[in-house]
Amino acid sequence: MLITSRTIRDLVEPVVGPEARVVRSILFDKTAESNRGVPWHQDLTIAVAERREVSGFVGWSVKDGVHHVQAPREVLEQMLTVRLHLDDCGPENGPLRVLPGTHTRGWLDTEMINQLKREIPEQVCVVPRGGTFLMRPLLLHASSRAVKPGHRRVLHVEFAAGELPNSLRFLTR
Repeated sequence: MLITSRTIRDLVEPVVGPEARVVRSILFDKTAESNRGVPWHQDLTIAVAERREVSGFVGWSVKDGVHHVQAPREVLEQMLTVRLHLDDCGPENGPLRVLPGTHTRGWLDTEMINQLKREIPEQVCVVPRGGTFLMRPLLLHASSRAVKPGHRRVLHVEFAAGELPNSLRFLTR
């Protein structure tokens, strides 16, 4: 399978460690019909097997029958996202934009996000078909509407190692 191939593991293991495993994957497809911008945000939510009240885990929700929760900084700092581009993502196709280094600042509130947007120049992540982009969940990121909408399919795969506290489990564990 592609996401567990040696090529992907060679990208993930130096960052997350040899015990890294897939804990969630999402297919994004920005088309003419779904051409919307995504505001600046961090990926704070993880998918879990079941709801268990654990200190530091907040904002519970259920999406498509799956429990999701906002994880504490310590959990998110140990994760890595690999974005596999199934189509070219050029500057006119609503590419991901990031504020480099913001993943080291923990959870960011709206005021801090606005401050960082003023202080840190954004980087536009143009990635060719078949390319990968690695990011930490706490990296502040956004995307614009595509100027020339077409398919922009991205397989967003989250990796983690280790266990969650107090019998809370990632959905895939």
